[in-house]
Amino acid sequence: MKRILVIVSVLILAVVLLLLSYGRWNNASPSKTCAGCHEISHSVDLWAESTHRDIQCKSCHGTALSEGIHSLREKGVMLFHHNRKMKPEDVRISESQRLAVMGKCVACHRAESSKWNSGGHTMNYSEVFLNGEHNKQEAINDDCLRCHGMFYDGKSVAGIVEPLDTSGPWKLKNAGLKDRPAIPCFACHQVHKTGTPGKRPVLDTPSSLHYARADQKLESFYYRRSEMYFPVTVLSTPGINYQSSLVRVSDDPGQRLCIQCHSPNAFNMSGTADDRTPRGVHEGISCLACHDPHSNSAMASCKNCHPAISNCKLDVEKMNTTFADRSSTNNIHFVACTDCHVKGRPAKKL
Repeated sequence: MKRILVIVSVLILAVVLLLLSYGRWNNASPSKTCAGCHEISHSVDLWAESTHRDIQCKSCHGTALSEGIHSLREKGVMLFHHNRKMKPEDVRISESQRLAVMGKCVACHRAESSKWNSGGHTMNYSEVFLNGEHNKQEAINDDCLRCHGMFYDGKSVAGIVEPLDTSGPWKLKNAGLKDRPAIPCFACHQVHKTGTPGKRPVLDTPSSLHYARADQKLESFYYRRSEMYFPVTVLSTPGINYQSSLVRVSDDPGQRLCIQCHSPNAFNMSGTADDRTPRGVHEGISCLACHDPHSNSAMASCKNCHPAISNCKLDVEKMNTTFADRSSTNNIHFVACTDCHVKGRPAKKL
């Protein structure tokens, strides 16, 4: 009996010590925990310079136990590599883990999340890869993953959908992918990106209230093939042409991000593929001058530049363009004066 009590006491003490150690680990500085593993030291260094450096790792990534079997397996693999003196590959989180982290972004970014959920970028795998109308025009290929499903864990789109032809019928190989976001927040935002945390403005200095963070470009484009983020400030803009002339493209860095996916064909012809770079009366205007970056909505954006009555004595929002009617032949992105005034500029009425 005495021996049993000793064994039980030792087990209870071990559990208590384990829980205390676990609690201490979770509340310790990342420099003494996560950063201790050189496999993720690069990510920790990026975090230390990012806008999120005041937020603990566990707030987004959870703890060793909260992430379940996958996290425990990762820790086991790290220990194995250490003991065998092997050089492991960079530790990268899976697509499922990314989506779990994205769910925690909502705690601080509720407005942005709400807008994203109401916009076109909230499309899921089913809506992308089972789109019969599109699949009949162009066979599904690996390049689709450049913009749709860029964090997919597999090597090829063949692991997502079949068949890869224009005949169909198409089906997802894994039904669990059906509602998975094809363009999550991380497609345009690198969480571990250099930046300055938001600060309360100095109220006795009015100038500090105006565009306090306007010089920070927080968007980045994730390039799947190299598994790297490229800040919008280093992205280039293709020389888009129309009728043997170059289209004037906005120098807004945010526009460079849009063009990475909403891009023309290999010949950079305006209006081809998914290109929507403005030309005509809107040439040179940034996408973000009209579209909300998260919801993509352009509702009432005309009023930002146009008076209620235009030079044509008409309300621009009621003109024959796709802004007013989706079936209009005058695409709001490319509409020109001559599309309506085929005989040239009409004389002004006195």
